[in-house]
Amino acid sequence: MGVYRFVLTRQWVCLTLITLALIPAMIKLGFWQYHRHEHRVAQNELIARNLYGKPVPVGELTSPGHIVPRNDYWRAVSATGTYDSAHEVVVRMRTSNDDKVGFQVVTPLVLDDGRAVLVNRGWVAGGEDSRAYPPVPAAPAGEVTVTGRLKADETSGDSGIKDRKGLPERQVMLINSAQQTAYVGKPVLGGYLELTAPVPAGGSPEPVAEPDHDSIGPHMAYAVQWWLFAAAVPVGWLILVRREKRDRDEESAKAASEPATAAA
Repeated sequence: MGVYRFVLTRQWVCLTLITLALIPAMIKLGFWQYHRHEHRVAQNELIARNLYGKPVPVGELTSPGHIVPRNDYWRAVSATGTYDSAHEVVVRMRTSNDDKVGFQVVTPLVLDDGRAVLVNRGWVAGGEDSRAYPPVPAAPAGEVTVTGRLKADETSGDSGIKDRKGLPERQVMLINSAQQTAYVGKPVLGGYLELTAPVPAGGSPEPVAEPDHDSIGPHMAYAVQWWLFAAAVPVGWLILVRREKRDRDEESAKAASEPATAAA
């Protein structure tokens, strides 16, 4: 006990308290990263399951005012109707699959029952004037059957995109069925459809890429790192204690030898 009396000094008490605080903090951070890893794995499984399921009629999963639940994100859906190009809008500040900034084209598809569903037909580049309506290939005429991924309405809270006002005509910041209902003049199904087929002629608009569901990210590695740090902290503390003891023993031995040398 006396050998480690120096551990009770103010300096070592502070160091010990910091060490004791770091260990649970690092363990907690490790579990936080582990839970993020679990969330990512579950997300990937949900995306894969919904992407490759058999398409169902969009009206079976949503209705006007409906909030698309998480379990239905990216569900494969189909819809038959006629595009309402007169009420088409473009979504500002969207990136292409190769990270170019432009617009996404959202065209209402009017169903046989008179309701409409918003269809994100894909990405187009902007023209020279960012406030002008960009060059957009016309939607197919006549009755069409489309398939796509069901997405929830975008909000500023979920997307982090500020819903700016005073935008040029027919330009919006968010894809939101509630906002578009008054403009379209028809009941609009909640959420929207991200077009996957038929593929636009000439590749424009550029279809939105399917969400990544293969990578699991670095969260598991980060979790292991935090737990290794937690294990290393007490080891480091013990090494410092032993080093301090060794240095003090050497100083004591040197101090004891100096009087003996002087007496000789």
